[in-house]
Amino acid sequence: MKRKLATAIGIAGMMVSIAACGGGESGSSDTGADTKELTVWLTVDAQNNWPELVKAADAAVTKKHPGIKIKHEYYGWPDKNAKLDAVLATDKTPDVVEMGNTEMLAYMVKGAFAPVDPAKFDNSDAWLDGLKASVTYDGKTYGVPYYAGGRVANWRKDLFAAAGVKSVPKTYTELTAALDKVQKKQGDKFSAWYQPTRDWYAAMSFVYDAGGSIAVESGGEWKANLSSPESIEGLTAFKNVVDKYMHGDKTKDESDRYIVYGQGKSGMIFAPAWEGATAAAKENDKTGKLEGNVENFVMPGPSGKNLPVFLGGSDLAVPVKSDAQAVAAEWINAFAGSSGQKGLIEKGNLPNNKTDLATLKDDPATAVPATAAESNWFVPMAPGWGQVEKAQILQTMLQSIGTGKQSVEEAAKEADAEIDKVINTE
Repeated sequence: MKRKLATAIGIAGMMVSIAACGGGESGSSDTGADTKELTVWLTVDAQNNWPELVKAADAAVTKKHPGIKIKHEYYGWPDKNAKLDAVLATDKTPDVVEMGNTEMLAYMVKGAFAPVDPAKFDNSDAWLDGLKASVTYDGKTYGVPYYAGGRVANWRKDLFAAAGVKSVPKTYTELTAALDKVQKKQGDKFSAWYQPTRDWYAAMSFVYDAGGSIAVESGGEWKANLSSPESIEGLTAFKNVVDKYMHGDKTKDESDRYIVYGQGKSGMIFAPAWEGATAAAKENDKTGKLEGNVENFVMPGPSGKNLPVFLGGSDLAVPVKSDAQAVAAEWINAFAGSSGQKGLIEKGNLPNNKTDLATLKDDPATAVPATAAESNWFVPMAPGWGQVEKAQILQTMLQSIGTGKQSVEEAAKEADAEIDKVINTE
């Protein structure tokens, strides 16, 4: 689930007053334990899709704190951070805020959120690795994973069956053999696998599958790692996909991938689990053939294991200036703890922990995304990562590779140099 990091300028501005604030560890002290009011900011996802879970969390907290007033405000993703930055610069902040997991880092670096004690939250010892990484900075935990979403492969069963492939590929060799058959049957203008070149989430999955990484940390300093032998191997595997199966515009990103898929111009995509079904919806299916013919499956990787996927999702955090940190932590655990996770799973989300995730593998309806999410990766938790994303260094590198402007080695070396300029900058 992709979220945009707030700009460095906005965060720097709101941090002027935060810098002077202290704060205990939420859930481990009695800071604000006698509060009479709690303000919770969530996105409209909760308001529209699981309002009963919000009410259940409220009920649990009010039972323990009779007379407390809980206020809720809901925001859309595009405007949430601007509003948050503005209010964090004042003395009246919300007590709980929902953050996209890639948004957390910039706020943790600047000290906007209070540290929390993981032991006070259900299933914290089993949080999914990618989500745990998103709330951890400099050895401390600054948030609680809420729910997750991952990527899967999705193919058109009809096209592959017509090419003689009738069962889901279990290995990467089987997958490429199947793609070769479809590519040959459909012709050079068709994308057997529509893989947008600038889609760095997919490209980095190949990098991590090969044992590489975007950057590595040593002695408190981060250094780019895209030109390591392992990362080059992964980038080369990604380039081979683009060269062989992607016959669309090689300067595009993934934002309209489901639309292209719905136009019948490709046989397979590697994308968030919802994209296949969205492409098959009546308003997007321009072929009239996708309903009942698109199927998700776990993406095999060249390494012989499942391809590790970027784990998107949301986290819940307590602003450091909150006067109700202890009760805020209680509300978060009531909402995203064991009972809350059951409700979120019923709504089609992946849970925040490995224990609940394992139970989904036994259900055919959830087995694919649950299995795919077991192997996951997350962005480097480096102070300057937000600047790396803002500069679109990875996208630029991938476009140079995909269009043939540069070799894999040249593009990776250049990207490493650009990353090293900013990745350690707060």
